[in-house]
This record gives sequence, structure tokens and C-alpha cells, in this order.
Amino acid sequence: MSGLAGWVDFTRDLVPEARTVRAMADTLAHRGPDGAGDWIEGHAALAHRRLALLGPSEGRQPVCVESAGGRPEAVLVLDGVLTNEPELRARLTAKGHRFTGRGDAEVAVHAFLEWGVEFAAHLEGLFALAVWDARRQELHLVRDRLGVKPLCYFRTPSGVLFGSEPKALLAHPAVPAVVDADGLRELFAHSRKPGTGVFRGMAEVLPGHVLTARHNGIGRRRYWALPARRHEDGPEATVATVRRLLAEAVSSHLRADVPVGAMLSGGIDSSALTALASQTRSTAGTGPLRSFSVNFTGYAENFEPHPTMRATPDAPYAALAARHIGTDHTEILLDTSALSDPGAHSAALRCQDVPSPLGDMDVSLLLFFEALRGAGVTAVLSGETADEVFNGYFWSYDPRHSNSTTFPWVSFERGHDAAAGGLGCSLVDRSLRRELNFMEYADQHYRDALTEVPHLAGETPAERRAREITYLALTRWAPTHLDRADRMSMAHGVQLRPPFCDRALVEYVYSVPAELKRVNGQEKSLLRSAVADLLPREVLERPKSAYPTVQEAAYGEFVRDRFCELAKDASARVTPLLDAEATGAALDAAGAPSGAFAWVERASMEMVLQLNTWLTSYNVELRL
Repeated sequence: MSGLAGWVDFTRDLVPEARTVRAMADTLAHRGPDGAGDWIEGHAALAHRRLALLGPSEGRQPVCVESAGGRPEAVLVLDGVLTNEPELRARLTAKGHRFTGRGDAEVAVHAFLEWGVEFAAHLEGLFALAVWDARRQELHLVRDRLGVKPLCYFRTPSGVLFGSEPKALLAHPAVPAVVDADGLRELFAHSRKPGTGVFRGMAEVLPGHVLTARHNGIGRRRYWALPARRHEDGPEATVATVRRLLAEAVSSHLRADVPVGAMLSGGIDSSALTALASQTRSTAGTGPLRSFSVNFTGYAENFEPHPTMRATPDAPYAALAARHIGTDHTEILLDTSALSDPGAHSAALRCQDVPSPLGDMDVSLLLFFEALRGAGVTAVLSGETADEVFNGYFWSYDPRHSNSTTFPWVSFERGHDAAAGGLGCSLVDRSLRRELNFMEYADQHYRDALTEVPHLAGETPAERRAREITYLALTRWAPTHLDRADRMSMAHGVQLRPPFCDRALVEYVYSVPAELKRVNGQEKSLLRSAVADLLPREVLERPKSAYPTVQEAAYGEFVRDRFCELAKDASARVTPLLDAEATGAALDAAGAPSGAFAWVERASMEMVLQLNTWLTSYNVELRL
């Protein structure tokens, strides 16, 4: 639980480098504000920042298991939650393992000692971990199946550096903040490649993989992949199974010594989780569940719908769901001045270590988690990945996008002038865009991703395509949003827990035919049926509405004014990357974007502002 960092060098003793390793971990203090620990011996150094979700005497890391002679056998650091910890502990106890505490990391290290590198397949939940096998002098880096928890690494000539976030690696003197052409492509393509980093030489441990570093090099093995199975259940059995699996997932994510809250937007995803969590707490007699929503001043009253993105404002539905379920509900209300704070925009950049075109969406999410932490909430349920699992996005079934020759979400973006070259790209120099070919980068990534999709013999073309779309959503679209949600929540020491990422649920629903997920044209009708008895009709039938974004002109004016000031500064770091014609047109525009689709029109200005801050504050060196 929290943040981890480390260094393995097979040619030197790292004990004299303790200060460097601790500096790497200190960059992650936001992920673990409740304590720090490290273990440094010989060729390995592991460090940890702790977020206390268990009692004060529990969960301290690194965890080291010693032999009868007092020599280290294995040392482990873990970020996240093992949702099958009680079952795993019982199995290991039966095999003769003895535990001194209740922490997940201790269970994980004993699982490693029992099963070796095969132990990853025995772990359930959201986790990123590093284990140093002192007996064999090997480092193993492991990431959960969908990549809920981040973990990156940097190869050195004689070993490897690793950390929860790039900032931990950049704190090491051997890691320069260099971005080359591929890094810039990854930054702008909006089709993130698993395992790929933006900074040169930096990579991510692939979801569902174990990466092993030995003295003679690095290797990786996959311990999990989405399985294609023939679905034999009828409609009623399918609904019942989804209800059972989701209820089990929610129950497992409520395990903590601190109260776990719930994010409640009034959409079907968050409402389903909140209702099931409230039911679990009621059965256990632990009192009402705390739920939280975010809203903007004047948003509901002046809401302008968008036909595909945001059909209705959240506030009325969140309030209705909270009353019906019986939660202790808090609405976190943000005004334009809070969303327009340049310091908040810089903080959102630092969270993610790279610029983003999402502007107010990033800032509002960051402020939301800050408010949760202020309210004493350090773990919260989230509906992340429900749309990917249950085909909730409109582009999953709109043939204009689902049958395109690129990622369906990229196809949607290219249908709008403000995002035709990629979201946030329209102000980037056109010759540079042609040279780096952001669009072909995305399209080639799409073609490569299709080669991974598992299929069943005898599938119809429609069934085959539906499986491909779900696979792309789970492995290419979801990781971007999971990473963003983790970074924003952990920036304030709040652990996000997404039950829809539960392995058993994902595997089951992945093979459910598309016609059972979307009955009579209603998106996510399978999920709606599974929780129909728990929610009011208005919430059950509410069309999908994406995370809210500011519609008022005042915020657009804030973005435009900052952009105009920057664009006129010839000494700005970002100036060489700007397209003169597009910048001039933006400066000459009559007014700032406002309304339902303003966020897309603002995205390029937001990206330029963030890009300049990033180039400056991270002292990025572009080598194109």
C-alpha cells in the first residue's frame, strides 16, 4: 500500500548509496504519507513509502524473510491490495508458513517463497511489487492483471532502477529527463502502448507480467491474459453470475482497518458499487457507508447536454442514489476560481509526470481527492473500467467508430476539427506532426494490438469484432484512465479501489456475447439488470454521462488568457513546437470556448500550457 522504489546493481555494493535510494522514495511521499522504510544490502536496495490502511503496527515494509541462520532469503515491497489475502494466508499457513503480522506484503513474500515466480498467478487484486531473491540474486517486478497500480523501470549498464512513478527514477543521477521522437509520439497519440514510457530509456512493467533482472540481463514472462471462452449461460444465469461476482468483488475491496468510502456520481457504475457496498456494511453492522460526488458551481442549473458524451448532470442523480441507498453523502462543490488556479494545474502535471490536454478534468479530480483526504477518507471505491468491461462507451457499438481502421476512440476524435490530428495536437507545428506522424503511430499500434486478441473457432464476423473492441478497450483504453485515477488519488494519499477490475468478473463478462451486454439498445443493460433491485428507476435508466467538465465561458477565458500570454513569449520553452498559423488563428478567435464540447476545443491550449510547464519544471531535453 503506497509507493515503492529501488535499485539493483550486480557490480557494486549499494550500501553507500542509501541516500540516493531514499531520495528516490521521498519523491513518492504523497503516495505514502504515513511512514518510510528501506532495506539495503549488497547488490539490492528496496525502499517504501507507507499509506496506513491497516493498524499502526501492521503493514510496515520492506518485508524480509530470513533463513534459520539469519540470512535474508527474500525481501519484498508492495503497493496495493491483495483482495484474496485471507484465503492466501490460510493456504500458506497450511503449508507451514508462519506470519508475524497482517500485512499483504508479508503474505506476498511467503507466496513467493512457496511458489517462486509462479506466485504472481496466485495473487488477486490491485498491486505492483518488487521482490529481491537474495538466494539467487534476482529481482522480480510484478504488476497486476489490468495495470491498476503503476510500476516503471530503467535499465542501467549493470542493473535496473524501479519505482511507482517516473519521478522516482528521475531522482536518480543516472536517469536524464530526455524525450525523443518516440516519446513525443507516445505523448500525443492518445493510444497508449502498454509498457512504453515517454522519457527515453524508461518503460513500464506490462500488466499481467513478471519482469526478472539477473546479472546477465532482463527477461519477462506473462502470467495472465484475457481468455476467450465459449459462453454457455442463458440470460438469467448470466445476470445472476454477474451479480454474484460483482458483490464478491465489492466485498473484497472493503477490507481495511480504515473505513472505505465510495465515489458516487449517480451513474449506473458507481451507484451499483455503492449499493452493494452499503448492503455489505449493513449486513456486517458497521454503520452507513460514506459516499462522495463532485460538482461545479452552477453546473446543474446551466447544463448543456452533449449527444454522446454527457447527457445529464450528475448532481440530481447522485443525490437520488444516495437517498435511496442510505449513504452518508457529501457533495464536493468546486467553483471556477479553484479550477482556474495555475498552482492546481501545475500539481496535476506533477501527479502524472507528463502534460495532459484534460485541464479542468484533471484539476477537479485532484481537488476531489484532496477533499476526500481532508474528510478522513484514505480508501475509496471507484467505478473505473465498468465501461470497458460492459461495453458502455458509445464508440463500442457505433459502427462509424467500432468498424473503423483505428482505435474507435481515436476514430471519434478525428471526426472533430479541434482533435482531428489527435486530442491536444492542433497547435503543434504541422511539419513536426508530419515528420513524427502521430496518426500512423496510433494506427500501427492498433494493427499490432489486433494480433493479440484471442478468438474462438466458429465466431461470426460480428462476434469476432465485438471481442476485438472489448479487448482493445480493456488493454489500450483502460490503462490510461486507471493510471490517471491512481496518480490523482495517490497524490493525496487516497487509495482508489476499482471492483470492476476484479479478475473473475472481467474474465466472465469478456466472453459474454455483445447482445447480452446491450439488450434493446441500452448500454450496459447486463449490469443494470444485475443490480435492478438495488437502485431507483431513474438511476437504473439514466444514459451514460462521462466525467463532468466545465462548460462556462469564465473557465475558457482563463485558459485562453494564459495561452495568449504564453504564445506572445518568444522565449518560452514551448515556442519552437508551436504552429505559427494555428497559434495565430487561436489568438484571433472571437472568444473562449464554452458549452458542452468546449473541453475538446480547449484541449490544445491546455496541452500547450502544460507542455511548457513540463519542459521547464522537469528540465526536459527534447532529442527529436
